[in-house]
Amino acid sequence: MTDTVEHRLSQHGHNIPTAPEAVGFYVPVLRTGNLVVTSGQLPMVGKELMFKGKVGSEIQEEQAFYAARMCALNALAQIKACIGSLDKVTRIVRVEGYVQSAHGFTRQPQVINGASELLVQAFGEAGKHTRIAVGANELPLNAAVELVIWAEVAG
Repeated sequence: MTDTVEHRLSQHGHNIPTAPEAVGFYVPVLRTGNLVVTSGQLPMVGKELMFKGKVGSEIQEEQAFYAARMCALNALAQIKACIGSLDKVTRIVRVEGYVQSAHGFTRQPQVINGASELLVQAFGEAGKHTRIAVGANELPLNAAVELVIWAEVAG
C-alpha cells in the first residue's frame, strides 16, 4: 500500500467514514478556489450522535477528546466527498472547535487536541493549523463537540 492520507490514518486505527448528511438547510462542505470549508461536524456514526451532553459534567474530558477525533474524521469525509481524495489536501489551514461545556470547564483546548493530533497524524507538517477552541453553552442535537475544518487543496 502506498503512503496515502487514508493509509496513515489506518495505521493509527482510524478509517474515513461515509460523509454524514446535513441535518438542516445548508451544504455540508463547500469549495471556493483552492479552499474547502466544512460545515460544523458532530460526532456522528451514521445517523447516531455518539457523545451527548456537557463536557465536565455529563461527558468526561477524555470522552470529549475522542468526540473531537470523530468530528475530524467526519470533516475529512466531507472534504473527500468534495474533492475525491484526501491526497489532494496540501494544508489544513484552520480548525474551529466548539465544546459544549459545563459551568467552570475551561479545558476546551485539550478536548480539541483530539482533532488536531489526528490531523497531524494524517497530513504530517501540512496538518498543523491555526485553531480556535471555544466553550459553548449548547450545541446542536446536544452534541458534546462540533468541529469545522478549513483545508487548502491542489488544483
